[in-house]
Amino acid sequence: MSFDVPEDCRYLDSHEWARRRDGTVRVGISEFAQDELGDVVFVELPGEGDSLARGESFGVVESIKAVSDLYAPVSGTVVATNDDLRGAPELVNEAPYGEGWMLELDPDEDAPLEGLLSPAAYREQIE
Repeated sequence: MSFDVPEDCRYLDSHEWARRRDGTVRVGISEFAQDELGDVVFVELPGEGDSLARGESFGVVESIKAVSDLYAPVSGTVVATNDDLRGAPELVNEAPYGEGWMLELDPDEDAPLEGLLSPAAYREQIE
């Protein structure tokens, strides 16, 4: 099976994606990750204003199969979380790169996505 790996994102080995958006970085999990998890039933996210370090666990996603930690792809301050996931965690399955996003960070670094996997490198990892 071939998974969607958007070219405008960068990726962590742990299957989170990061996308630059007007000075912030939006974060979610990849289509591959949501497929591996199965039906997502709960997402726990940090609060707005929380500071995260690159590689730090920022929350949990629970599915019918597993509970998985979520890891920050960049260091920064949480400026938004996707409140829709509280009542509709299945958005992570339905649109992992769209309506199923998880949080937005104001990055601490000038080049926050450096060092993350390119789409081609991530594709190689999941194939």
